Amino acid sequence: MKITPAGVVAAEWTKFSSLRSTWITIGISVVLLIAFGVIASASFSGDNLSAVDLALSGSILAALAVGVLGALLGAGEYTTGMIRATLAAVPRRLPVLWSKSLVAGAAALVTMTAGAFAAFALGSAVLNDAVGGVGLGDDGVLRALLGAGLYLGLVAVLGVALGMLVRSGAGAIAILAGLLLIVPGLAALLPDPVAETITPYLPSNAGSAVMALTPADGALGPWTGLAVFAGYVVVVLAATAHRLKKTDA
Repeated sequence: MKITPAGVVAAEWTKFSSLRSTWITIGISVVLLIAFGVIASASFSGDNLSAVDLALSGSILAALAVGVLGALLGAGEYTTGMIRATLAAVPRRLPVLWSKSLVAGAAALVTMTAGAFAAFALGSAVLNDAVGGVGLGDDGVLRALLGAGLYLGLVAVLGVALGMLVRSGAGAIAILAGLLLIVPGLAALLPDPVAETITPYLPSNAGSAVMALTPADGALGPWTGLAVFAGYVVVVLAATAHRLKKTDA
């Protein structure tokens, strides 16, 4: 029987959707995004954050959660040994990588976009009186909310690529957490001129720029930042594709 790209995608979706851990992780991601957004909106009393910034304040933890989802999907079959059966059924190999990435990225994109809009709606309803509210029609609001879904979808794809590259769920999660959480903190310890130059281009800083209603001083523009983050994802995907083609499972 001929294996078609659609068939590979369907097979990966079946694997993805049949795991209880998939839905638990997605649920945790959405809850983190909404809960932190609502809490921040209700409790913040300063004047330097917008309603959108507050609503998306849980995006850092949500990014880690969807990245873990991708990493587990990418590395899971290596852990169980089922990857040999998968690659025997799809001898060209690369369609497996593309399909896993598509499934994880699309699932994260849809659920995280919905979560971003829910966080904004609920956060706006409980917004602290000291913070000015904005609507979906205001400049940058729709872009920031849709951008949150795009960024988090790309994080899920990055998790898949790392999982299949290092072939270890724990290893991929450690690398992902380092890239998203630890590296920005280490960069802040560098001399100011160096830190100011490289900080906007770090993965999480670049990707999250698309969610900012107003770019911070020195930060990349919304779509430029997302493009830079997408570039990181493409590089890791390329490295994963090379290893998948050149080495044994």
